Amino acid sequence: MNDPTRDNEAAGTRPWQDGMPEGAEPDYTADGMPTFDYVRGKIEQRSATAEASGELAGLGTGRSLADEDKKIADRKQAAKDKLAEIRESMRDR
Repeated sequence: MNDPTRDNEAAGTRPWQDGMPEGAEPDYTADGMPTFDYVRGKIEQRSATAEASGELAGLGTGRSLADEDKKIADRKQAAKDKLAEIRESMRDR
């Protein structure tokens, strides 16, 4: 039975290198490991994406977590006040 992986190993190449000229993937070493620069670039890209997502969600520029905590506390207080109002109106009936 022909195993393409075994054929590649016998030829001294890796399956992901088939048909690629030498040096075609500068982001990986000859052993198939990503280079430090490639990994650093991926991390920086993900960090920038996360930062942008936070800004789009309203947690970015101009707002701090303290502002967000105050908004949450204000909403909770408004909910308590509304519940008290509803309970009071039920007692009047």
